[in-house]
Amino acid sequence: MVAQGRWLVPSPLVTSNLEILDAALAKINDRYVFPELTAGIDAALRGRAARGEYDGLAGPELCAAVTGHLQEVRPDKHLRLLWSDEAVPVEEEDSPEEEKERWAEYYRRGNFGIARAEHLDGNLGYLDLRFIPDADAGYQAFGAAMQLVAHTDGLVIDLRNCRGGSPNGVALWCSFLFADDEVHLNDIYDRETDSTRQFWTYPHLPAPRYLDRPVTVLTAAFTFSGGEELAYNLQALKRATLIGETTRGGAHPTDRFALTPHIAVTVPTARSINPVTGTNWEGVGVVPDIAVKAEDALETALSQLREPAQG
Repeated sequence: MVAQGRWLVPSPLVTSNLEILDAALAKINDRYVFPELTAGIDAALRGRAARGEYDGLAGPELCAAVTGHLQEVRPDKHLRLLWSDEAVPVEEEDSPEEEKERWAEYYRRGNFGIARAEHLDGNLGYLDLRFIPDADAGYQAFGAAMQLVAHTDGLVIDLRNCRGGSPNGVALWCSFLFADDEVHLNDIYDRETDSTRQFWTYPHLPAPRYLDRPVTVLTAAFTFSGGEELAYNLQALKRATLIGETTRGGAHPTDRFALTPHIAVTVPTARSINPVTGTNWEGVGVVPDIAVKAEDALETALSQLREPAQG
């Protein structure tokens, strides 16, 4: 589910299409969260390679072809071969401190995912979230945004352009909308450790909790991963009304493994399990309560939130 999935570098790096495919399948076999499915994935792609379907392909074309074939076998939107025009440094894997600093800089430059935080006519709050950083990194910024809307009569959380983020960050955003730290939000099972981590609302927050007032979440077909989790959690717990389009459908936290300086494979290494529904939104997306085109979602939400005040 996590757009910020770890970037891990294997050695030695590979060059030919067959070596790229071998390395990608090795990572899938070793790390994919559904190990019982890896043999079928491996056989299907090796069969295509044997028939010459990847001959003559390079760069983005190879990545697109392999991704398409991966998702034919297993419709998992986090299972992909990715091309980067900019070369990724591959000399050695970053230390945890270096990786943390890289993400910290990314968060700062993106204003911690908060594109807009506004007080709208009708005493309504509006938050436009483009990604969701780790809770520790986003703590103060989230608090500043929630302080701005703390005294409004209704809140719109716009996830139409949200491409994902951290489960911790999702839990922190959710925490503002519940009364205490006793709300079970999500579980994530990790294959590598064979363990399940629970996510609950936070006991201490940097701004007042937003309680006893309506919350509307806007969604689009673009909304993905951590953005979907935020919408799904609030819908499952009946804390928000979702307005917009069915989301893209990616529920599996992911790691990235560099295969060449320009090509990486993303492998879902964990899966979300919602404690209310017992499942997640993988492959089906989060279905809104009120279906409208994405471009009409904000107007629809504001009309609904303003109606009680006008009635």
